[in-house]
Amino acid sequence: MPSAAENAHSSSVESCPSLRDVPSINPAHLMARIESYEGREKKGISDVRRTFCLFVTFDLLFITLLWIIELNVKGGIETTLEKEVLHYDYSSSYFDIFLLAVFRFKVLILAYAMCRLRHWWAIAFTTAVTSAFLLAKVIISQLFSQGAFGYVLPIISFILAWIETWFLDFKVLPQEAEEESRFLIAQDASERAALLHPGVLSDGQFYSPPESVAGSDEDSEEKQDSEKPVV
Repeated sequence: MPSAAENAHSSSVESCPSLRDVPSINPAHLMARIESYEGREKKGISDVRRTFCLFVTFDLLFITLLWIIELNVKGGIETTLEKEVLHYDYSSSYFDIFLLAVFRFKVLILAYAMCRLRHWWAIAFTTAVTSAFLLAKVIISQLFSQGAFGYVLPIISFILAWIETWFLDFKVLPQEAEEESRFLIAQDASERAALLHPGVLSDGQFYSPPESVAGSDEDSEEKQDSEKPVV
């Protein structure tokens, strides 16, 4: 019967998912994320790496400030500077702790700011050298008999070196690796979206034919029967 066929056809059409119900990938959003990542790469180092470099600079400036204060406390910068630099004595001078801070600054800035190294070997080298040197100096030298700076400078230098190691190993490298993996995923998704959806379909391109009035087929058949000539 025509009515049964129409009902079956309408039910099959309703059961099929429409194009609007299929989740689509937004290529514009993916391209925006890719362009933002490429812009950060062209701009320079990442924000977290720049923060690490600022902390390394703070390490050098802070140790330098403490060393200058120590020179003033001992009786004037010129006199004490000549004694600690020109007449250097391992057991009583703080000049080597200042040079150790300069060593850390040069190696870390060269490795992680200029060369943009993505490995921990440079920070491991500077921290190992700093720790070994400070431990030997504390054991062999006579810094503890010279007042508060005999405790402050070695301890502060040791702590700052290990904070730099922790920050690079647990913040800088993992975050940059995560951003790079997100970029690769977004780039792969954008390439697949470009293959699956070569063009963006607008709402005007989705249309449905006008619905036919129920019973129109029967009326047309009756009209054709009535128009046939009677023999």
